[in-house]
Amino acid sequence: MSSLRITEIFYSLQGESNTVGLPTVFIRLTGCPLRCTYCDTAYAFTGGERISITDIVAQTATYGTKYVTVTGGEPLAQVGCIELIEQLLASGFFVSLETSGALDVSKVDARAVKVLDFKTPSSGELSKNLYQNIDFLTIQDQIKFVIGTDEDYEWSKELVAKYKLDERFEVLFSPVMGLQNPTELAEKILRDKLQVRFQIQLHKLLWDDAQGK
Repeated sequence: MSSLRITEIFYSLQGESNTVGLPTVFIRLTGCPLRCTYCDTAYAFTGGERISITDIVAQTATYGTKYVTVTGGEPLAQVGCIELIEQLLASGFFVSLETSGALDVSKVDARAVKVLDFKTPSSGELSKNLYQNIDFLTIQDQIKFVIGTDEDYEWSKELVAKYKLDERFEVLFSPVMGLQNPTELAEKILRDKLQVRFQIQLHKLLWDDAQGK
């Protein structure tokens, strides 16, 4: 029976993406090959509990919502993540996958919404981005840029223009809490007339980023 190492499964409001505010079950897989400077889930790097995919899906169903987010860590670091997504979809859930963009997404079921987080310069992991992942995204998918500095903003703006990302997908610009002033980022977006979605992590405003929320 296939199983995965899981850090936590919890029920909360979606804090990001285009389903922000919707009651969602979060399945946080353990492990990540990246070490971003602004990471807010370092507790998921190690540990966790091995749980069968069947039991993960069954536990997810007890919360009574159709929205599920598979996240990490980096969920695709565990091979079984692909099967988990397929089983969740087969059970009728609306599934989104939060992934760093550093691992191949070509085998992810096309029915799942991929939220691909390209790493900006201040992350310290810029070299890990796999830009060929863009070829495996569809119009329903989203590309996220976490902005911590002016350099991050300019780099993200240039990448959006280079690949015409705003014409092909929904693009999200998100400030690093405590590092990038959100109002300043919003004003830059308006000034430069970028066709991107500005977002603030709702869960951090509501629960001060408490684990499991």
